[in-house]
Amino acid sequence: MNAQAGRPDLEVPVLIVGGSLVGLSTSLFLGRLGVRHTLVEKHAGTSIHPRGRGNNVRTMELFRVAGAEDGIRRAAATLAENHGILQTPALAGGEGEWLFREIDPGGGLARFSPASWCLCSQNDLEPVLLDRAVELGGDLRFSTELQSFDADPDGVTAYLKSRETGEHTVVRAQYLVAADGPRSPVREQLGIGQSGPGDLFHNISLTFRSRRLADVVGDRRFIVCYLTRPDADGALLPVDNQERWVFHAPWHPERGETLEDFTEERCAEHIRRAVGDPDLDVEITGRAAWHAAQRVAERYRAGRVLLAGDSAHEMSPTGAFGSNTGIQDAHNLAWKLAAVLGGWAGDGLLDTYDSERRPVAEATSARAAARSVEHSHPGYAPAPDAGGGGGRAGGILNVALGYRYPQGAVVGTDPAAQVVPDKLALTGEPGSRAPHLWVRHRGERVSTLDLFETSLVLLSGGPGSGPAGADCDWHGAAGRLAERLSVPLVSLRLGPDAELVPDEDTDWAGRLGISPGGAMLVRPDGFVAWRSPEPATDPEAILHEVLSTVLSLS
Repeated sequence: MNAQAGRPDLEVPVLIVGGSLVGLSTSLFLGRLGVRHTLVEKHAGTSIHPRGRGNNVRTMELFRVAGAEDGIRRAAATLAENHGILQTPALAGGEGEWLFREIDPGGGLARFSPASWCLCSQNDLEPVLLDRAVELGGDLRFSTELQSFDADPDGVTAYLKSRETGEHTVVRAQYLVAADGPRSPVREQLGIGQSGPGDLFHNISLTFRSRRLADVVGDRRFIVCYLTRPDADGALLPVDNQERWVFHAPWHPERGETLEDFTEERCAEHIRRAVGDPDLDVEITGRAAWHAAQRVAERYRAGRVLLAGDSAHEMSPTGAFGSNTGIQDAHNLAWKLAAVLGGWAGDGLLDTYDSERRPVAEATSARAAARSVEHSHPGYAPAPDAGGGGGRAGGILNVALGYRYPQGAVVGTDPAAQVVPDKLALTGEPGSRAPHLWVRHRGERVSTLDLFETSLVLLSGGPGSGPAGADCDWHGAAGRLAERLSVPLVSLRLGPDAELVPDEDTDWAGRLGISPGGAMLVRPDGFVAWRSPEPATDPEAILHEVLSTVLSLS
């Protein structure tokens, strides 16, 4: 604490607690928006264990816009050709059943997104996010632990300690983002409860070397292989497709098993039996216990403190829904913090973080548990009456890309609509991710999704695109309101002579779900805030009302 009048050592708009995937993503997204912030992480550096490798298409869209996609794909190059999920009693002597061979068979995803899935382990991904966050001006402090904090109506006072030097630092922040993991001390101090079934199963994650295993695997380039032999089940994941591997073995602490019971000899023998090769060379290089659970915090906000990632929700790792949901939490929260701190939104906008993201976590965690059943994840034996949250027929793209916000910073939604629809439908409805269209903008071919990050964007037709005689100037109305309300609102028109020139023969209006004379308002996170399918007689009045509602200005 500064000796002068008890002033803090550091004052910053946002303090992020936790420097894993979600904390680093929060830093990256805030940095892109110009929000000054400090991140503290108690560990000395980024993750060293190859885990959390599946980055879904929505997450990659966010990293694309944030300028991190190329670096991530370079870091992921080793596993770029690994696609399918295999299930078999043993790898040796049999092909097994492919639960699926390709994530995107036929390339149909390109119609919906400019991005694609990416298999990048957490230990490879986090350094890319760290470098990019620092490049954008983030103040990231590792080996620094949050010891306690005091929250009041105007902000948070946090007490930090360096684990290297023992030095104490007092930080005063306007907001604290808790990305401090499933056992979140911040959440515990706030007394925020959790709902859900709780613990699902337990595994021991083993890293090991084996030169001969690549010969057993052959040309089966899987993301994960579920080995289902009753006395030696587990999940095998390649690290380099050559000699570095990860194996998840079931652990049953409820039967009295301890981590110490998993000796190197026991683990190596388990892997040999699971693979089906009694002479396989196995060198155990590391082991770590982990617990799969299904829990969601009862609220994501307590005044000036907001929860993100595992502190807000836990879910089964099957499908990598947990890390992706957390990264998407960070993206939703970042623009709202930027808006409130920038003075162009009211405090009520931060309440919509809970009303939008918590239902997504509840629906997604149920789907993750159902997927663990489908894949026979080692160690998971759900109760016979356990709900599935949507079976295999529900698909994965509707969960990963098609989730919606029926309530929140949106206008014109059905509050009772499903958060995760039965089928993928990105047709421009309010509350859904805006449609992807290829357009020419300032001489460059870009996706419409590339245009959404630092401002609200109004999309409408170019000059002469509306019906004859219609007197509706969405473009002009947006310009006047942006100036009058001091809101970062950019108006972009589509058409052959407009700011955005769609690819030839593209029915841009149909893809947005409007007529050529209508308009769509898209938030900085790429979600549709509102749309008017048809022209309006007083576009400025309508836009003013919409902006006031979405940004909690009234």
